[in-house]
Amino acid sequence: MGTTRIIFASAAALGMLATSALADDMTGMITRIDRLNGTISIQQTQKGTVGTSAGSAGALQEYKAKDAAMLDAVHAGDRVTYSATDSNGTGTLTKLQKQK
Repeated sequence: MGTTRIIFASAAALGMLATSALADDMTGMITRIDRLNGTISIQQTQKGTVGTSAGSAGALQEYKAKDAAMLDAVHAGDRVTYSATDSNGTGTLTKLQKQK
């Protein structure tokens, strides 16, 4: 019984960490926009971590836009700052701002 509680507590903690990681502002480059379906693909820019060079390409993620109008101000190739949440395994873009 005690082992089960530890496993569930660990799983809950990991889930909260994963969700909060998505909520932080991230940077990346837009690779594709599908305005008909309201989705956008962003190549995340890695931050300077051990073993990687600053600005190297990270994971390519596809997000559903919370509001389709947020996709009107950006184009493929634009560098952006963005925030996203994960709901039911689908990433949802909550903030999207073109970098200057």
